[in-house]
Amino acid sequence: MRFRTVMALTGALALSLTAGCAKGDSVGSASNTVTYWLWDSNQLPAYQACAKGFEQQNPGLKVKITQLGWADYWTKLTASFIAGTQPDVFTDHIQKFGQFADLKVLQPLDDLGIDPSAYQPGLAANWQGQDGHQYGTPKDWDTVALFYNQKMAKSAGLSADQLNSLSWNPTDGGTFEKAIAHLTIDRNGKRGDEPGFDKHHVKVYGMATGGAGDSDGQTTWSPFTASAGWNYTDKKRWGTKFQYDSKTYQSTVKWYFGLAKKGYLAPFTDYSDGANPPNAQIAAGKAATAFDGAWMISTYAAAKGIKIGTAYTPTGPTGKRATMMNGLADSITKDAHNKAGARKWVTYLSSNNCQKTVGSYGIVFPATPDGTKAAVAAYKKKGIDVTAFTRPVADKKDFATFSFPITNYSADVYALMRPAMQDVYANDAPVSGLGKTNKQINFILGQ
Repeated sequence: MRFRTVMALTGALALSLTAGCAKGDSVGSASNTVTYWLWDSNQLPAYQACAKGFEQQNPGLKVKITQLGWADYWTKLTASFIAGTQPDVFTDHIQKFGQFADLKVLQPLDDLGIDPSAYQPGLAANWQGQDGHQYGTPKDWDTVALFYNQKMAKSAGLSADQLNSLSWNPTDGGTFEKAIAHLTIDRNGKRGDEPGFDKHHVKVYGMATGGAGDSDGQTTWSPFTASAGWNYTDKKRWGTKFQYDSKTYQSTVKWYFGLAKKGYLAPFTDYSDGANPPNAQIAAGKAATAFDGAWMISTYAAAKGIKIGTAYTPTGPTGKRATMMNGLADSITKDAHNKAGARKWVTYLSSNNCQKTVGSYGIVFPATPDGTKAAVAAYKKKGIDVTAFTRPVADKKDFATFSFPITNYSADVYALMRPAMQDVYANDAPVSGLGKTNKQINFILGQ
């Protein structure tokens, strides 16, 4: 392995040892046991059900599932590749794929007979490495939409149809900014678009904050930059140059964070570096709307005393609405302790059988069309309309979907962009400074 790869793994191991490793999850696993890691506790029951179905079809094989919180998950997973405690199979995120591909710790899955047409378009292709090999089987997908407090919207005179018809531009914000301003209320009861509005003492922000968005802006600025026609890199997958120096990107980001200066978007401090997420801000009555992902549908729906609605992302200068379509996958580790069992388990996880089971829980949208239908039906049974998330995938005329940037050195890109974006949001640093960060990132990609 390259020197930088060894250093990256060593650093991750040090962090993991500090936090405390997940001991005994994989090492010494019996030949009849397949170890499987995931991070989402909400999905654990669904995959436990899949494990039972798998074990019935494969007598003698057992699946041991380990669930870890998001932050611990990635630290311990990366460290496990050095410690030899890696799971046989793990839930992989496209944001991390570039890093793991670079570390060469994934097992090619070409001989599993993955048929891309069996899944939602593009999901399988995202998991092809630069070497042409397949490193993940499609698991599920999500998009981003606007969650809103229905009572607050009604009080502001904004109907569901109006919220589904918003548009924006980086010059004056369009009808989207007008709506967010009108939903904002200061401590004296003045709305953001009324004379005398006090932006320094806001009681209800028109939009919750999800932080600075780091390098991808999935649930913050990405619906705007994409609908303005901007792309993260020079290629759809495995780009060689990032484009954070683009005028389109920088003008959009300047407008977006400018909403906070006007008092319409909650300040950076309200997010507290991951604490107090957007759904908590809405649940507390401190914000009227928030962009968030489909994985949060059930969480918003469970908010006590609040009825939540969802709306499409606004139409941008390109004439289309845009939303990131992320897709998770299941990957086998290169040094899996039970590789034969892992292959059978991953094949089962990506099958319609398991995907329909997962869909029936109404937690996520599985990768297969039938799995998605099962999820939509489950949400409907709960009284939840998910059209704002599903229509963008089917309607290519009015909507544009895009993926996380897939590149080498993704961890380095994140490490550089995170403080740069936070500086823009929290300290009002000029967006032109992102050009310098972009040069640093592209220098690394050129190595």
